[in-house]
Amino acid sequence: MKLDRLLGILTILLQNDRVTAPWLADRFEVSRRTIGRDIDALCMAGIPIVTHQGGGGGISILDGYKLDKSILTADELTGIIAALKGIGTVSDSSQIERTLDKLSASKDTVISLQAPIVIDLASNYKGTLTPKITQIKQAILDQKLIEFDYYYEKGITHRRIEPYFVIFQWSAWYVFGFCLEKQDWRLFKLARLWELKTCDELYFQRAIPEDRKDFNAYLPDDKILLAVFEPSARYQLMEEYGKDSFTEREDGKLLAEIGYTIKEHIISWLLGFGDKVKVLEPKELADEVKQKAINIIKNYS
Repeated sequence: MKLDRLLGILTILLQNDRVTAPWLADRFEVSRRTIGRDIDALCMAGIPIVTHQGGGGGISILDGYKLDKSILTADELTGIIAALKGIGTVSDSSQIERTLDKLSASKDTVISLQAPIVIDLASNYKGTLTPKITQIKQAILDQKLIEFDYYYEKGITHRRIEPYFVIFQWSAWYVFGFCLEKQDWRLFKLARLWELKTCDELYFQRAIPEDRKDFNAYLPDDKILLAVFEPSARYQLMEEYGKDSFTEREDGKLLAEIGYTIKEHIISWLLGFGDKVKVLEPKELADEVKQKAINIIKNYS
């Protein structure tokens, strides 16, 4: 931690004309005496630091002293900063801030923390998501089993797994690991995962087969929906599946051909269109959507 703090102090001094010891102490959550010892350590390392007494005083680096920061280009730094800020939306913000302090550019360069790309990996359940990610990440580092209750279309199940990766894909967060119950590799969605516990039991990492590293294979869209949508649904089709997912018929309606994975999910999605869609194929899917609509009517009769 001392090395991290020394690097942080050095970076701040390179970015600012002058800072005060109380400000540094508050920034790094240590005492002013500790900051004084850190400044002495930097001086002993050959960094020309000077202190100014009285009003307007503070700590600064001798004029003319510079570090070569040309290892990364401006575009590379911008990309790193954007990525770090994205990770910061679902992780320990103080850790990300310390890293950004080290990477952010000085006043004589064009790079700043105001990166032109904003990445927000959080969601409306961020309050529970961040602790889950932190706990699973630590379990992976410690090579400890985790267990949890998992909610899915058939109900609820309890699982114990060897965790290997926390993954953000398909607009959601998952944990990938070896399920002890199924004796196979599985992907679990964090939003459905509750009562998470880290076990005392350790595990030895297995070699992950190459074909199991293709995470897209866990959610194949090999089932095909053929449906007709009203023209007013165009923007929703564009948003979900892109402009190549449908063609416009002579009557103005939209004929869509869409791949899907889980039947329950596609039915819920279709019902969200109300009377703006008619399922053509597969027939069993059309029948289920029709029955759901009938059941909805019964609920209000």
